[in-house]
Amino acid sequence: MDFRRLLTNNEPNLRGKILRWCLRLGSVPYGIVVRLRNFAYDHRWLHSTRTNLPVVSVGNLTVGGTGKSPMVAWLARWFRDQGARVAILSRGYGELDSGQNDEALELELQLPDVPHLQHWDRVASAILAEQELDMELLILDDGFQHRRLERDLELVLLDATDTPAARWLLPGGLMREPMTSLARADVVVITRTDQVPKEKMTAIRKQVKRLSPRAIVLEARHHPTKLLIFPNQTRELGELKDKEILAFCAIGNPGSFFRSLENQGAKILDHRTWLDHHGFNADDIASLTQWPKQFPAAKAMVCTMKDWVKIQQEELGGVELCALQIEMQFDEAVLMLENKLTDLLHPRKPTN
Repeated sequence: MDFRRLLTNNEPNLRGKILRWCLRLGSVPYGIVVRLRNFAYDHRWLHSTRTNLPVVSVGNLTVGGTGKSPMVAWLARWFRDQGARVAILSRGYGELDSGQNDEALELELQLPDVPHLQHWDRVASAILAEQELDMELLILDDGFQHRRLERDLELVLLDATDTPAARWLLPGGLMREPMTSLARADVVVITRTDQVPKEKMTAIRKQVKRLSPRAIVLEARHHPTKLLIFPNQTRELGELKDKEILAFCAIGNPGSFFRSLENQGAKILDHRTWLDHHGFNADDIASLTQWPKQFPAAKAMVCTMKDWVKIQQEELGGVELCALQIEMQFDEAVLMLENKLTDLLHPRKPTN
């Protein structure tokens, strides 16, 4: 069963409605626990640790699918362009046999000179980055709910394509925290803004400014840049125009990935999805290898970079395997974010 579709579909069938309302009953105790935990941190009943390094947190209100990895990559690249020594700290959810997870492998490919420390104790990782790696700044990946480590700048991502049904707390929806938690954010990045009508964007911006009036609000879109072929080949995006392909992914928001391919002119003959962070075992690879036999017209197989770094094969079933590389593009408000980032690197001296 596709639970993401069950939780986000605005017009489910009767069976789906009944199951969804049963799950929403669980949202009540979950919400109580989340609010109590946040209350304890807000009132210093639970302790947060401050490091000697500036910390930028990138996180979500929802369970995956907002574009966090491209945002982390953009930040790390921006700091490296300024000559700063920056490290990424993550929990390492979905660890693979290599000891890394898919997000770490993806970021390592894009940013080989940026250390990525994966450990459940990110306070310990922060101390390691400062004392042994001599870093100057830390990016806390998926850090909004990780309140044990204090941060100097809190970035929260919202997916503009989320439906009202998705805005319920877990397990009845996709929300890890209520929308009111946006009050903690310094920067709110609304992603995939090019995939929704203007009226919806206006409504989202009004809600964000009401809940987090002090926050900088950025609009972002996921911009495809090129196709990657293992181990180090590239293709122009124009090659997708009118090409018949098979597409698959194991990410939080698969629909957005398929729309991106269609926006490039690709003709998707068939598609497959797995849960976010799926590891692709031998049976999965065997199934993917047999897939093109059902669609002999397919000229390529396309996945996300998160999937591609786990498979690391040039072709499957005699069909070339490509990854669609995505980067973040922002509106003019990005200049306000860059000013905040510059202040972290070069704190302004107080004036008398």
